[in-house]
Amino acid sequence: MSTAYDAIVVGARCAGSPTAMLLAQKGHRVLMVDRATFPSDTVSTHFIHAPGVAALGCWGVKDKLAATGCPAVTTYSFDFGPFTLAGSPRPADGVAEAYCPRRTVIDAMLVQAAADAGVEVREGFSVDELVVEDGAVVGITGKHAGGTAVTEKAAVVIGADGRNSMVAKAVQPEQYNEKPAVSPAFYSYWSGVPSGGFDVYIREDRAMAAFPTNDDLTLVLVGVATGDFDEARKDLEATYLAALDMSPLGEQVRSGKREDRFHVATDMAGYFRKPYGPGWALVGDAGYHKHPVTAMGITDAFADATRISDALGESLAGTSTFDDAMAAYQHARDEHAMPMYEMTFGFATLEPPPPEMQQVLGALIGNQEATNDFVSVQAGTLPVQEFFAPDNIGRIMAAAGAAGPH
Repeated sequence: MSTAYDAIVVGARCAGSPTAMLLAQKGHRVLMVDRATFPSDTVSTHFIHAPGVAALGCWGVKDKLAATGCPAVTTYSFDFGPFTLAGSPRPADGVAEAYCPRRTVIDAMLVQAAADAGVEVREGFSVDELVVEDGAVVGITGKHAGGTAVTEKAAVVIGADGRNSMVAKAVQPEQYNEKPAVSPAFYSYWSGVPSGGFDVYIREDRAMAAFPTNDDLTLVLVGVATGDFDEARKDLEATYLAALDMSPLGEQVRSGKREDRFHVATDMAGYFRKPYGPGWALVGDAGYHKHPVTAMGITDAFADATRISDALGESLAGTSTFDDAMAAYQHARDEHAMPMYEMTFGFATLEPPPPEMQQVLGALIGNQEATNDFVSVQAGTLPVQEFFAPDNIGRIMAAAGAAGPH
């Protein structure tokens, strides 16, 4: 027998669980399904910048996360070789700290928060197909492992199932502002490797990062130029260590102990997808995806969940049409995400920054206030366009000129 829901959310991780939770808190009947069971891991930089942590605070999850012993991050450091820019970003809604929790930790917390809000959660449930009637999506057909297929109906089916979204593949949305896949990355977890914050190291054709995570471990990541990856994957550990030796991380890692296998992220193309159509919607990486070099994925997913739940809430409550509410959602999403998306792709190519950017970076040396603003851009607490506004860049360059050569 079919059951009618207001919304069915396909995917229960960092976009799906908050979307389902927020819709349930608005009084809607929500079913959330995921083929995974929780806790479980997934390939991810799993860093949450201050805006995302502020959202966790609103959802009652922040204190629970802090209680797991995951270290709070309040400083960001960008080591370019000849010089390093380090500072503390502006707060977001009064929250100044970031966290890098394991996905086994944060995803399970978010699933529980959704369940606590009244969402019906089905773990280990695979969606076989969308149900379409008269050109509109009206539900899903799926099953638990070894179980009998069931059909569930809803006013809207929301794809929160990542960049390889089954929902997106089924509805084939318009895709735009696409970027090619660049700079594959691989990472592991180390004990005995100190990391006090969001530590990034930029070298020719390589990018490295170290973030503190749960269980006194440090996530250490290496990105390589796209053309180098086929050779690199023949011996990941050798490539990994050779890259780290280009930075202070090399000595630190060789003094520590690798506690996990290497996790590899490839085919990281960038795209925006139209996030709605008759009876369906997309949220998180299912709707748009940027390279993980700026580690904005989870933070963006939380913001996206808030926007789409508000839009769908208006539609389900009848205060706006579905198309009007979702068109406004798409516009707000793109307006917020596009500047960081473009900047992220520029970083992800691992090519030397253009001369104008090199001049700006050089002008930040010795200017702590401006450096704090620069790291605030990386943390998502200062809009890209505000930092790079001509008048702001003019002030930074003028201050550098007044200070003289470094």
